Amino acid sequence: MPPVGRWAGNFDSHGVMIDARLEIDGDGKVRVSAPDLMGVEQASDEDRAAMHARLASELAVGWDQVPPRSMDFDGEVFRKPGGVAPQIEWDKSQRRMTVVVYLGTRPDVRIGLHPVADFSRDPWAD
Repeated sequence: MPPVGRWAGNFDSHGVMIDARLEIDGDGKVRVSAPDLMGVEQASDEDRAAMHARLASELAVGWDQVPPRSMDFDGEVFRKPGGVAPQIEWDKSQRRMTVVVYLGTRPDVRIGLHPVADFSRDPWAD
C-alpha cells in the first residue's frame, strides 16, 4: 500500500520552473499537479518572483480540479497503470517522495518533495 499524505516541492533551474503537489489518500489514489514555465533563463529576479507567484496561483486555483487516479505501485515507484516510465518515486528509508516531470524532448526533471500537513498558498516561500 502506498504511503498516505501530502507532499510539495518546486524546481527552478536550467530555464525551467515547476511547482508540484502530491496527495495520496487512504485508498491509494494519487492526485498530482506540476505546472511549469520554460525558457526563463534570462528572467530578472523581479520577473522570477512574479513567475513563482503565477505558478503557485495556478497550482492553488487548479488543485480542486485534479482528479484522484489509480497508479501501479511496486513499493518504490509509481507508474501509470500498465506504464513503464516512473511518475513518482518513494524512498521509504528517507520518507522522501520525488515526482518525475517529463517536458517534451528535454531530459526528465526529478523534484524532491517534502511532507506537508496542508498545502501553502506560496510554496516557494516554504
